[in-house]
Order: sequence, then C-alpha cells, then structure tokens
Amino acid sequence: MTGNMKTALITGITGQDGSYLAELLLRKGYRVVGMVRRLSMENFGRIQHLLETVEIVQGDLLDQMSLIDIVSHAAPDEVYNLAAMSFVPTSWKQPVLTAEFTALGVTRMLEALRIVAPRARFYQASSSEMFGKVRETPQSELTPFYPRSPYGVAKVYGHWITVNYRESYNLHASSGILFNHESPRRGLEFVTRKVSNGVARIKLGMARELRMGNVSAKRDWGFAGDYVEAMWRMLQQDEPDDFVVATGQTHSVERLLETAFGCQDLDWRDYVVIDSAFLRPAEVDYLVGDPSKAQRILDWKPQVSFEDLIRMMVEADLCRLKATGPPCA
Repeated sequence: MTGNMKTALITGITGQDGSYLAELLLRKGYRVVGMVRRLSMENFGRIQHLLETVEIVQGDLLDQMSLIDIVSHAAPDEVYNLAAMSFVPTSWKQPVLTAEFTALGVTRMLEALRIVAPRARFYQASSSEMFGKVRETPQSELTPFYPRSPYGVAKVYGHWITVNYRESYNLHASSGILFNHESPRRGLEFVTRKVSNGVARIKLGMARELRMGNVSAKRDWGFAGDYVEAMWRMLQQDEPDDFVVATGQTHSVERLLETAFGCQDLDWRDYVVIDSAFLRPAEVDYLVGDPSKAQRILDWKPQVSFEDLIRMMVEADLCRLKATGPPCA
C-alpha cells in the first residue's frame, strides 16, 4: 500500500459488476488490481476505458498457486470475488466446471487470503439464485436456501464456505446476496439485455420478432451501478456480515417486455414469440428481496427505478446498433 491509498483486488473485473466496481473504487482513490483469466481472445470491452488506470494480472480460480502469487504481490486491503460461471442456463450444460469456479474457486481464494493476507477484507458475490424454490417471501438473510440450478447450488457452497472461514479463521469476510442487477453492460445472454437488444433491433428494422421462454417468472431487478456501492459499504464495516441487496420490488418478465417495448411506443404482444427451447429444466418462479438490513446498517438504497433501468438499457442498445463507434454506455 502506498501512503494512505488502499489497494483492491477484483476477480471478474471484465464483467458487468467488475467494471462498475472498478470505476467506483477509482473515484474513491483506490489502487485497483484486476484479475483476468488468460484467454485466447481477451475480453476487455467493459473496462477498455479503464486499462490505463487499473493493473491487470493473470490468474485463475482453478489454480491455487496463481491466487497465492497474486494476493502476495498485490498485497490487497480488500478483495472482491466477483468471478464465477455466471449464466444460470449454462450451469446445466457445464455443471462440474460451474462447481469448480463458483464453489471451489471461492475456497481457493479464501485459502490464499488465509495464507498470505489474513487481514485483507473479503467480499463474496452470493446470489438470490440460492433461494431458488423460495421458502418465504420476501427473502431475507435468514431465509433458508433451496437452489434450483447447478449455479445456485455452487453459490450456496461459496456462501457457506465464506461464513465458515469467517468464523474459523476470524477473516473479515462478507457476502452480498445480490438479487438480479442489470445495466447496458449486461451480457446479451441475460433476459433483460436480450429484451433491450431485441427491442432496439426491432425498432431499427433489424428483426421482426423476439423469442422468449417463461414470461411469467418474476424477479427483483435493480441497477448494477447501485449494487456495487453496497459491496464497497460492506467492507467498510467494523464487523463482517451478510446482506441481501435488492430493491424489494418484483416484476414479471411480461412486465419487462411491456416496459421495454413501451418506451419505444411498441406493443410487445405484436413481436414476442414464446419458444419452449428457452425454458429451464427447473425454473425459479418468484424472487423478491428484503433489503431492510442493508438499508439499516449500510445506509444503502437503490437509486435507479425499474422503469428508468429498462429505458436506459434500450436506449444504450439503440445507440450501439446505430453507431459504428464504441458503445454508448
């Protein structure tokens, strides 16, 4: 650490959350070190504008020694573990790899901290998918887990191993149980971005229909840029803990379609085709979080409404598809 400058290590820095978190930490004066996997094609699109201000290091959640080396050399004050196999449908096709990254990868990172940086503060990206077939509504930090996908199961392991290391080794390790959080930087495979991109393509005459699966599923959707603020606030607390991060409001996929098409004066029913190919083997039908603990202890509240979020995403996709230059957001 140089002077009073804190160092943060972010795994998954090239993802949606990693890019927003890196921006937030840079604004707060942090030295930001981002861990990326060595790939044949590097995917720096979301952090292209940050490459001159963050340090990129190569490492892998599957490789214990690479994590020990990175933590040793970076000497972080805070570690944000955002890397995971994050797309739920893919977890059925690659369940073992999902477990390696999303479950055991957390253990490897915690082991690296225990060995070389036991005083570093650790954030684990837990997920509302852990609740799955929900036991109560809304879901709080005390709601029992009932995951409905290999991804959800792996996230439950990652969550509990974080609690275990906190209690066994006195690590400052916290988990954010984040409900769905979206942005123009969301991957095209996720339903909100699939919809915003689909609406933009239809509006511009590039497509005539949008094929969807279960439109009755309900989710608690917020803005990723708001949620990374909650992550940071968790690691500023004297005591580590777990927090649900959510809006406390739920909307169906049908409402998402209505909002997205509506902001371009289109009726979604004229363009959406229900396709059974997009149905999951086991669906999570209803998720809505209770963020009252985060509001009370972290003084955190979401700033961007559902309607403004969807409008922001549609407009960004329209801008991107119209432009020949870089994305608008």
